[in-house]
Parts: sequence; structure tokens; C-alpha cells
Amino acid sequence: MAKRQPGKPTQGRFRHGIKAPLVFSAVLAVVAGVATSIFATGGGSQELRVDLGLTAAGIAFIVSLVICAMLMMAETPNAEHLSQGSGVNRSSTRPDAQARGTGQQAAPEPDDAPRYGERLPKRDG
Repeated sequence: MAKRQPGKPTQGRFRHGIKAPLVFSAVLAVVAGVATSIFATGGGSQELRVDLGLTAAGIAFIVSLVICAMLMMAETPNAEHLSQGSGVNRSSTRPDAQARGTGQQAAPEPDDAPRYGERLPKRDG
């Protein structure tokens, strides 16, 4: 049995994840195109407006495909290996506060250095 690598979708999920939004978008585009062609004629004695129908079908296909893709991206959780490691911006607390919580000694700040959140003094000249 082949091992699944982190971050790569399985073959079954990949097939179903792409095919369903394409079919949905195509059906929606056909419905929008036919409806626009019929309703844009303005009556039964005039000719069918195929140009407007194709335009509406193209717009409906693209918009529905983009919306489906955004919904699929919002639903898909991150891979487990992405949450491992130390990370750079994993906490919004100060480094010395983190050191106090773990029992380690934080390096003392020089007396003339501005503290976290303080404004810098104005320079003369």
C-alpha cells in the first residue's frame, strides 16, 4: 500500500473535488444561457438572442466556478505538518514574558532603550 504524503491530496479526493464544481458550473451556465436567450428576445415573433445567451452563460460559468473554488478552499483544513515547528509569529506576547512563563531568564534591557509600546524620544537637531 502506498503511503500518503502530507500536503498532497489523494487521488479520489482530487477527482471528486474538481469534477463536481465543473459540472455544477456547466449546468448553471447552460440554464443561464438558455434563459437569457429566451427572455432577451422580447417576444415570440423576434429572433433568438444567442449572443446575449452566450455572454450570460460565460459569466455564470466563471462566477459559479470561482465561488465554488473559494468555498472549497475555506472548507479544506491545513495539513497537520504545517502546525509543527517553532514558527516566527506564533505568539503575540513579549519574549521576556514567554521566558518568565517557562522559568528561563530573559536578557535585561539597557536602561536607555525604549520599552515595548513606548514612543521614541524626540531627537534634537
